[in-house]
Amino acid sequence: MASLSIENLTKRFGTSVAVDGLDLAVQEGELVALLGPSGCGKTTTLRMVAGFLPPTSGRVLFDTEDVTRLPAHKRSTGMVFQSYALFPHMTAAQNVGFGLEMRGLGAAERQAQIEKVLKLVRLSHLAARFPRELSGGQQQRVALARALVIKPKLFLLDEPLSNLDAKLRAEVRIEIRALQQRLGLTTLMVTHDREEALTMADRLVVMESGRVRQIGSPRDLYDAPQDAFVADFVGRCNILAGRRESETQFRTESGLVLSVDIAPNESKNANAFALRPERISIQPGAKGDLHGAVQAVTYLGSQTEYHVRIGEEIFVVIQQTPDANEPLASVRPEDQVSLHWDRKSPRLVPQTSV
Repeated sequence: MASLSIENLTKRFGTSVAVDGLDLAVQEGELVALLGPSGCGKTTTLRMVAGFLPPTSGRVLFDTEDVTRLPAHKRSTGMVFQSYALFPHMTAAQNVGFGLEMRGLGAAERQAQIEKVLKLVRLSHLAARFPRELSGGQQQRVALARALVIKPKLFLLDEPLSNLDAKLRAEVRIEIRALQQRLGLTTLMVTHDREEALTMADRLVVMESGRVRQIGSPRDLYDAPQDAFVADFVGRCNILAGRRESETQFRTESGLVLSVDIAPNESKNANAFALRPERISIQPGAKGDLHGAVQAVTYLGSQTEYHVRIGEEIFVVIQQTPDANEPLASVRPEDQVSLHWDRKSPRLVPQTSV
């Protein structure tokens, strides 16, 4: 496997800038996820790294080799597409071996490699089946095997789980992550699914409008977002506009005063209060300074979500579902509740990156 370096990578389509001066280093064996909304430039970046799309400017390097102008078939990348892109007239084994055949490997060596990688993805018993005879998860594993069998320098995943149902998606992402770690695959993944990114990646690259908003570990971005966009995109978050009034208080635009400590790296331009829903404690009754009426209660199995109106603001609170004999179990819409949190839990961030 190789490391990946992206230097000042830019892609323009006419007057539109899809990717704007992207810099990124992916270490050997690391899985980095490009995360962001549709149109943020993440897929365009992946296509430039794969060689399917020429950049307007900038460079792509595998280790120290500049591959910016190399065609895709000479870059030694293994790519898993969103649609899987399996050949319907070929069996699973034939699909997996297609890349080896194009590279001129003999039949015996090709068969040995196919058997090895099908065993790796636990599909040896389905080698003779056609894609139409396989489930979505099995087709995904065929696509993974096809990308792995050529022993690529770089492993590329383009929304690899988006076509699977929720339960299967959770299972397959664990399989992909375990496989990536076991083989030490240098991997660049594109996703718009924050849960997928948080659970699979060593580092996240949050993008918007062709630019990077923040790069860091999942924990860094979740616990210490540097602006409101990142806070909102990487997990659920209560975000309220306003200004800091003192070392321990923030006043929202509606006049609500909230408790918060100063973070070590808090921006002087911070004008938004950001607080994760699971870090709020909720209690029945109008106790303390922060209380209001429940607007909605949503049962989510192991968790329950509450929407609470305090003044003109709505807070989302997520708590472990209470036992039947706990006071919170009887809370219903229109009931009065109070909210509390540790002053270190909220972050004050800029509304936009500066």
